[in-house]
Amino acid sequence: MRVRSAYPIGETIERLKKDIADKGIRFFSEIDQSKLAAEAGIKLQPSVLLIFGNPPLGTQFITANANAGLDWPVRLLVFENEKGEVWTAYTDFDWIARRHGIKNRKDQFKMASAVIASITSSVKGK
Repeated sequence: MRVRSAYPIGETIERLKKDIADKGIRFFSEIDQSKLAAEAGIKLQPSVLLIFGNPPLGTQFITANANAGLDWPVRLLVFENEKGEVWTAYTDFDWIARRHGIKNRKDQFKMASAVIASITSSVKGK
């Protein structure tokens, strides 16, 4: 899933982190992939991975199938393409449910989808 941001990458990241905090969601980590690439001598357009989640919700997926721990907590990629456009990208939660064969957590997946849509809407243009 991809959502185009109306803001530069730095502001996009700050807006997303603020929205995550305002929702009471735990923020775990920010990984600057372009910085890591530069350290390896590789040029990469700006790319930052945000990792966050709500353990009472996310662990319900893991209790349904331990392999779901590969997809939790939530990861949201913020990147800038060659045209200077800033995008957010995340894995579709319905796909995650199918990937792990989880059929008994439909309401929880629906809630997770609504939350990530709300978070990414904080950077969409008006």
